[in-house]
Amino acid sequence: MIKNRQQTVGAFFKKRRKLKVFLIILLVIIIALAIDFFIVRHIALKRFEKYEAMAESADTSYGKISYIDKGEGESFLIIHGITGGYDQGFDVMGERTDSYRVIAPSRFGYPGSDLPENATVDMQVEAFVELLDKLGIEKTFVTATSAGGTVAQRFALLHPERCKGLVLYCSGYPEKEKPTESANGMTGPPSFFCNDFMMWLISPLFKPMMGMDRSVIKQIIPMKERKAGIAFDGDVVNKDHTDNYDNYDLRSLKVPVLIIHSEDDKLADPEKAKFWSGKIPDCKSVFFSGGGHLMDGNSDEINSVVDEFVEENK
Repeated sequence: MIKNRQQTVGAFFKKRRKLKVFLIILLVIIIALAIDFFIVRHIALKRFEKYEAMAESADTSYGKISYIDKGEGESFLIIHGITGGYDQGFDVMGERTDSYRVIAPSRFGYPGSDLPENATVDMQVEAFVELLDKLGIEKTFVTATSAGGTVAQRFALLHPERCKGLVLYCSGYPEKEKPTESANGMTGPPSFFCNDFMMWLISPLFKPMMGMDRSVIKQIIPMKERKAGIAFDGDVVNKDHTDNYDNYDLRSLKVPVLIIHSEDDKLADPEKAKFWSGKIPDCKSVFFSGGGHLMDGNSDEINSVVDEFVEENK
């Protein structure tokens, strides 16, 4: 009887020791993750502050637009993708300001830019035209990444007289044939993911799901300044190729086009890019075997191709 009681007591304390060890390990993991979150967020916020200090703003008929305008030479209007802003737009060509004038505005709802009521893609285009007018730019090269391709394509279709050339970096494209149904489902991150912690939490999935390194999170935070724009992209911009398909007949483009895309892009379908590269009248295309959605490792060739495109069309 006494022996059984001793065994029971011993087993109880053994379980308690195991539970303590487990809780200590769990606490260490939680502390380590919390430290990582705060370090990543601090780095991201310091990065954003640098771009915020460079940003200017202009009033348009569609509200305020914030933008970065740096460099000299042939001008480029950079139209960023989802979860972006003037910071990510500027990063596209920010290292080329010795050769080009880089104008990187935030689209509707992104850092420093208003989101007008019942906003549309065409309204965004007209807001950018007004911005160019205020900057004294009659004609420019229009460059877009990812979801920004929708706005850039519409810009070139509506205002070919303002566009020296259209450069599409891993952008989205219309379907090959007119869809029979309207766009349904989710075309952007759900709203409950649009905060710093949740984006950080899922950042380890960036690589397997999107082909992008986890470190990209440092370019996405702060989410608060991007949330309205992300919602607009999900509700309107990313559905416009489908819902207003007839507005995107890229065969009718009257400006030179340069398509740059990666074969292994998990976010913007390379097959659509290939299809339209064969349909657009004055189009050159470059496809990389690797690099993913951000075309990592191909910057030298991209710069060379863009320089050649500018020389041919300036």
